[in-house]
Amino acid sequence: MGLQQFEQRLERLVEGAFSKANRAGLQPIEIARRLTREMDLRRRVGVHGLIAPNAYMVILSIEDAERFDSFADALARELGDAARDHARTEGYTFLGPVTVTLHSLETLRPGRFNVKAEVQEGPEGVAAGSIVLPDGSRIVLGVEPITIGRLPECTVVVNDQNVSRRHAEIRHSGSDVVVADLRSTNGTKVNGATVTERVLEDGDDITVGTTTLRFETS
Repeated sequence: MGLQQFEQRLERLVEGAFSKANRAGLQPIEIARRLTREMDLRRRVGVHGLIAPNAYMVILSIEDAERFDSFADALARELGDAARDHARTEGYTFLGPVTVTLHSLETLRPGRFNVKAEVQEGPEGVAAGSIVLPDGSRIVLGVEPITIGRLPECTVVVNDQNVSRRHAEIRHSGSDVVVADLRSTNGTKVNGATVTERVLEDGDDITVGTTTLRFETS
């Protein structure tokens, strides 16, 4: 995505909340730059390559926290995406899902902030992975499989008659993540190819009916 695109996406999300008056102070792009710098500084060598921190705490002044309050959730979400994109560009891996939380501290002056970065394993030590839905929201893959289908009890409910009631599932298989078709009527595709079961790679597109989901190793 890149940091410039990060800023453009955030501004579209907040729809003017970050007005000209706000531009005199701390900018979201400054936080993103610091976050990616902390990622680079705190990376470490693992068995299968470079491991990057995945848990970030952004500590703001009271004044800046109030300025960002109306779009704090969007800011945290976009900072998480910036972290994932930077890690993908640099070839880093994560041991758990990427999280970004915003906090405030009375002793900080406006414009000053800190970013704390840590490596945190996922629940029960499972590898990091998530499914990005068409609306941009994200479901983190935990111990239990992610089920896709028309039934209300599915993790991802798809209102599409071309999708079976329990169409497919995404689950851990050892150190891999796989997608498995659940004998659906119209099949499951990965990057356009029909599959019965397949190990997923970062960025793979999973299509059921007319709905496409994206798998990311973060």
